[in-house]
Amino acid sequence: MASVLPTVSWISFTPVKGLRLRQLDEAEVTVDGIPGDRAFFLVDPDGTMVNAKRLGPLVTVVADHDAVVGRLALRFPDGREVAGDVELAEPVDVRFFGIALRARPVRGLFSAALSDHAGAPLRLVAAPPERPGVDRGRDGAVTLLSRASLERLREESDADDEVDARRFRMTFGVDGVTAHAEDGWRDVRVGEALVRVTGNVGRCAVTTRHAETGIVDFPTLHHLAAYRRTVETTEPLPFGVHARVLEPGRVRVGDAVTPVAD
Repeated sequence: MASVLPTVSWISFTPVKGLRLRQLDEAEVTVDGIPGDRAFFLVDPDGTMVNAKRLGPLVTVVADHDAVVGRLALRFPDGREVAGDVELAEPVDVRFFGIALRARPVRGLFSAALSDHAGAPLRLVAAPPERPGVDRGRDGAVTLLSRASLERLREESDADDEVDARRFRMTFGVDGVTAHAEDGWRDVRVGEALVRVTGNVGRCAVTTRHAETGIVDFPTLHHLAAYRRTVETTEPLPFGVHARVLEPGRVRVGDAVTPVAD
């Protein structure tokens, strides 16, 4: 029987970090990842980045950003939409996972609408050009997770239903490999792009939330600790990997995923 070749099974992104993921059929991948991915993020009154780990209702909001015309739209679960041109104020001091940045707040009704929806004061800011809004900068411009790893987690948890990949907010899914095969990758051709795995993605409480409602409904960290705690890793509770883009290129769902031999 012919072996199954590894392929891209999903491509995910969101214009605003913490809001609901969107699925793409194809994407151009640059050294900064998918253009427009996490182009904006949210901060609290102290200027500290906030995501769905703290505020689950954020994942119920869908963002649409047209960078060419400079327009942003936010669609809320009650059908309301807040949309307008992206106009930026003067830079302010913010902190992004402990990194001090200067980011420009987005003018308009966006911040107020998100604050009202999440039940906490929030400010929408544009990710600085020198530091994209992905968590690890260019060292983690894209992330990869195999569907077999998701199935292994389901088995370990004794869950009846498959584990929703969107909990983990990864750029690319991979079919056709064994569970956690991605842990051992270095250079990998993903469609036309070549990426270099730079480390494991350590997991936090955002993965315990339902990907559409934001409600905590699955003890992800408990199950990962039960069978992944002793894995040699760059970050605690590893599940999936992050990678630097060595060669930009277009990636489509169904494209080949090919580890490159040293």
